[in-house]
Amino acid sequence: MHPTLTRPPALDWSVDTCTIGRAMAVLGEKWTVVVLREVFNGVRRFADMRERTGIPRQVLTNRLASLVEHGLLRREPYQEPGARIRHEYRLTRNGRELYPVLISLMTWGDRWMTDGTPPVRLVHRRCGAPTPWCASRSR
Repeated sequence: MHPTLTRPPALDWSVDTCTIGRAMAVLGEKWTVVVLREVFNGVRRFADMRERTGIPRQVLTNRLASLVEHGLLRREPYQEPGARIRHEYRLTRNGRELYPVLISLMTWGDRWMTDGTPPVRLVHRRCGAPTPWCASRSR
């Protein structure tokens, strides 16, 4: 080994217990973050999610089941008059804690994946001011 090169400490860490890897095992499948985005935006019903996103039916079923299994969403029954019981999907505490992650992804996407004009502008509900994440948009 060259005398000026040092061994990165990360080589001594176990990748088996890496929490980033564990989180990505839950969130890293295609469409999972899109499903979470929809629920964060108040879209809670299967048919509405499918219509808005175009996610194939079986894929959406699998993603919702996985998010429920991992404790990020919970199912709540509802029934339209004359129809069978169905379920809405609501964020759990664990799921709500992903909000900063989604906002960070959105902010990165706004900066690097657009023509400079973000498709959505987040504002504070009470006062209408831009949220802190969206306030600085310098490239």
